[in-house]
Amino acid sequence: MRWKGGRKSSNIEDRRGQSVGIGGGSGSGLLSFIPMLVRSKTGRIMLLIGVVVFFGSRMMGFDLLPFLLGGGSSTVSSEPRELTPADKEMGEFVAAVLADTEDTWQALFRKQGGVYREPTLVLFTGRVNSACGMASAAVGPFYCPGDQKLYLDLSFFRDLKQRHGAPGDFAQAYVIAHEVGHHVQTLIGVSDQVRQSGRGRSKAEVNALSVKQELQADCFAGLWGHAANTERQLLDPGDLEEALTAATAIGDDRLQREAGRGVVPDSFTHGSSAQRVKWFRRGFESGDINSCDTFTLMD
Repeated sequence: MRWKGGRKSSNIEDRRGQSVGIGGGSGSGLLSFIPMLVRSKTGRIMLLIGVVVFFGSRMMGFDLLPFLLGGGSSTVSSEPRELTPADKEMGEFVAAVLADTEDTWQALFRKQGGVYREPTLVLFTGRVNSACGMASAAVGPFYCPGDQKLYLDLSFFRDLKQRHGAPGDFAQAYVIAHEVGHHVQTLIGVSDQVRQSGRGRSKAEVNALSVKQELQADCFAGLWGHAANTERQLLDPGDLEEALTAATAIGDDRLQREAGRGVVPDSFTHGSSAQRVKWFRRGFESGDINSCDTFTLMD
């Protein structure tokens, strides 16, 4: 991918090397209410629910412990570790990709008569505090609609290459563009519609909605790839294959097999490898946002 020499986005918040600790030593966290809760049957039920939510969030990569201990406040060291030349180059790469997604979506929104509000991309190491709560690198790259920021620990790119067999800079760019796709969904109201549609539904139905949302983000990533290729000639030979390999590597069915589990389609939240490849390719080949209506075209 020909990213060097291009514009770099200023919407980067670099927290790499900063340590996130638990603050709020006033004892005002939820744990201070435990003695009062155990005195009543209702309180004990609430406490049991809290324990289930706590451990469920840990399994998903989010850490609620700071909120239990100190009301959700956190402290960040003021002196991050010095970045290596390789670290700095990766930061420049991310800024270049984000800038190109900005150019793509500004043009697409203008075409639709709208205005694109650019997101911020937060680079972090290990764990990070967001408007969606505390999260560890284990959760992978994610977008938080609460603060309209993308969160990325660059160690994910190492895992993408070494654990999942999907190397290459365009594979990495696909991951960033996918998270930007979730920001676009927030701006155009898709994310709210999915949340509202999921209320009162079964777990399998909610998962099915999540799959459609994730596949649309893949298609949106493909739209960016189309513009980067046809309008700015940023792609090298083999780049498309890198993205398709990455989409295959992080399909739900592939990940379930790698974990030694059986493939359970009702548990999918992002889509199968074949679906992820299909929808990224559809956006990449068409360049048309109307081709990314996964909610209608998948029915």
